[in-house]
Amino acid sequence: MRTFARARFMRVSSRKAGIVLEQIRGKSVADALATLQYTPRAAARLIEKVLRSAIANAEHNHQVRNLDDLRVVQATADGGPSLKRVQPRAMGRAFFIKHRTSHLTVTVSDEVNGVRLAPPPERRERAAGARPATPAASAAAETEAKPAARARAPRGEGKAAAPKRGAGKEKK
Repeated sequence: MRTFARARFMRVSSRKAGIVLEQIRGKSVADALATLQYTPRAAARLIEKVLRSAIANAEHNHQVRNLDDLRVVQATADGGPSLKRVQPRAMGRAFFIKHRTSHLTVTVSDEVNGVRLAPPPERRERAAGARPATPAASAAAETEAKPAARARAPRGEGKAAAPKRGAGKEKK
């Protein structure tokens, strides 16, 4: 069962949080917590809280008892509103500062009680004559299908000799 937790308006930019989220995406919950614990970034502390909240939601809402089955299936950081501030500078100037925020979402799943879902079925063969299956047959089909290439004239000889720019002007 998929369970998620979301922390909104967190004071970290979505790009900085995304770097940390890439490290835990697809890992088991225990591995993700260990990774976050030793990641030396401020965003890791915030993401760890969100991950722990998602685990607690899975335990409480869906009665997931075996936490070894849980995996981080989705982890995103979406941009939130920016806090706009003005920094006074020399000679009456002002610099604008944007304190960026983000919405962190972590989704965990037990993948149908620890069993990985079946891979998608194989693609069906195309209609007859659409594409040959073997490489040798495809090479033979390409030579039959392509018309003979046109012979190209050397550069500059195929076109009529056009006057160059400014050639018609006479100097006085």
